[in-house]
Amino acid sequence: MNSTVQPTTDLSSLATDIVSKALKAGASDAEVTIREGDEFSTTVRMGEVETLKESGSRGMGLRVLIATPNGHRVASTSSSDFTPEGIDHLVDGALALAGVTSEDPFAGLADHSEFGKVEEDLHLYYEDVYSLPTTERIEYARRAEVAALSADTRITNSDGGNFDAYTGRKVFANSRGFAGEYRTSSCSISATPIAIGKNGEMQRDYWYTYARSLRKLDTPESVGLEAARRTLRRLDGRRVKTQQAPIVFAPEIARSLVGSIFEAASGEAIYRGASFLTGRLGEKIADSSVTVIDDHTIIGGFGTSPFDGEGLPSRRTVMIEQGVLTNYLLNTYTARKLGMKSTANASRGLAGNPGIGSGNLFLAAGSMLPNEIFAGVHSGLYVTELLGQGVNLVTGDYSRGASGLWIENGELVYPVQQITIAGNLQQMLQNITAIGDDLVFRGSLAAPTLRIDGMTIAGE
Repeated sequence: MNSTVQPTTDLSSLATDIVSKALKAGASDAEVTIREGDEFSTTVRMGEVETLKESGSRGMGLRVLIATPNGHRVASTSSSDFTPEGIDHLVDGALALAGVTSEDPFAGLADHSEFGKVEEDLHLYYEDVYSLPTTERIEYARRAEVAALSADTRITNSDGGNFDAYTGRKVFANSRGFAGEYRTSSCSISATPIAIGKNGEMQRDYWYTYARSLRKLDTPESVGLEAARRTLRRLDGRRVKTQQAPIVFAPEIARSLVGSIFEAASGEAIYRGASFLTGRLGEKIADSSVTVIDDHTIIGGFGTSPFDGEGLPSRRTVMIEQGVLTNYLLNTYTARKLGMKSTANASRGLAGNPGIGSGNLFLAAGSMLPNEIFAGVHSGLYVTELLGQGVNLVTGDYSRGASGLWIENGELVYPVQQITIAGNLQQMLQNITAIGDDLVFRGSLAAPTLRIDGMTIAGE
């Protein structure tokens, strides 16, 4: 078990000092990211503690830019050595690398006027995630597993109950006068029971609760019981005949479709021409009921932050409004490539150039109860699990292994397994015929129940 890393200096001042060192050493511009975090994780399996981990980490990354007649040379380095010698090595290494990189006419920091941050308290950090002693954290995991194992005699085994907690801090500064920092926290409880069906077939499923604060978690017992319910409904699954039929996506599955839309609308995919959404801004690409939003400012959201990975203030961006593609998601570099403005979607690790990241990304809720959506299906599939990676963002072709429950006359009647569902994202978005009212954030990506018509189910 590693000891927790304790801060030994003012990290904000350290970040600005490193920026100054880089400028004095020859950089035209520089950015510094510092991250530190504490993590706890335990797994209880069949009543016994199987894993117990507590660790702390801290690291820093420097990105330097050297102006040239045709743009900038750019390089980055990272380190966990916070000694003066380690910092000197970080700076010298970045500048040496920049000296041998190619010129890039689109590289460069954002304009001074673009930097900023959301000043209000976004409620991202709660101290109570570390308020429990280790024995009680273990007990949370044990209670979730016990509830699952006690739910039904067909549940005979378990992949465990888990309790996890995390706190983190991010500091960012650049040579254009921006400096900012924020702290985050999270905790979760999960359970993964295993059940045996009539023919000896084993099935497993899971459930979880995830929150910024300990007091916002569901009870371990409710997590265990829901995990048991989801596992039991998978038992004695069948295959169905190959056919076209309505498909209803459970919320936790529907959100993967939203993730695919995000990837297709990412500036990196767009400027490379590697997306079926390239050149389609302003076009109707989905049913009029579809609105997709990327909001980095939701209070307490799992994808919320006061500023993005380049120091631009976080914002709310509507990607698709009533079926019309209204925005791509861009950082400064991809925006310049496309002759547009950043949407403050820069993400970054300690090293490397900024990428594109989402905040709280979701498909807006509709007005139908899930049971009303089922009631409208004479014969179709309710998808509760997807397998494999089968999405081609260039063409939109979609093919995934799946399992779920068969719908007959509006009722869930039996489990279905060993099938594939296939379609094309371009048609799938147009063929969304019902949207549920059950939008719940269990992470930074969310969607309600969705019905999509016209897809193929490949079975027997």
